[in-house]
Amino acid sequence: MRFPPASDIRKLRKVLDITQAELAKRSGISQSAIAKIERESISASYETVVKLFETLENMGRNDENNKTAADVASKGVVTIQCTEKVRAASDLMKTTGFSQLPVLKGDVPVGSISERTILELIRQGKTMEELSEMSVARVMNDTYPVVNENTPMDSVTAIMGNANAVLVSRKGKLVGVLTSADLLKLI
Repeated sequence: MRFPPASDIRKLRKVLDITQAELAKRSGISQSAIAKIERESISASYETVVKLFETLENMGRNDENNKTAADVASKGVVTIQCTEKVRAASDLMKTTGFSQLPVLKGDVPVGSISERTILELIRQGKTMEELSEMSVARVMNDTYPVVNENTPMDSVTAIMGNANAVLVSRKGKLVGVLTSADLLKLI
């Protein structure tokens, strides 16, 4: 395995938001040695550099494995009420750039609507005029699954195998949404 130069240890440590003390504890290399390596005031041995990079890599991997739904979810969920017209949903999707929206009745998720749903209705013979005046409740699909904000991401990804999105809640209130675009952030 080829490692970046020792000078990149500090950069990687900062990206992972790990202190020198944490890295020292996990790697078995003293904090003062890590500080000197990062300042390039000493030249570290190959074994030491390898040990530091491997430790940082493992710490980064563990950090990713401990992420929760709230850590990854997009905040500020854009929703539409089931009583709204399809035209309003279409306009909201156009202005926000989202291709799908959770549908609520008050604060409770009751369905979902997407560009794909609207286009499928057009393919089935509905006219634009008919669709624009229909209520969202008449054309909506099933609601997205709802998970607690502390749900581990490995559970969320399993759920997303059967859903286009997952809603994230805190004490019964929606606080975020996870889509495939959010999952790509983990790569």
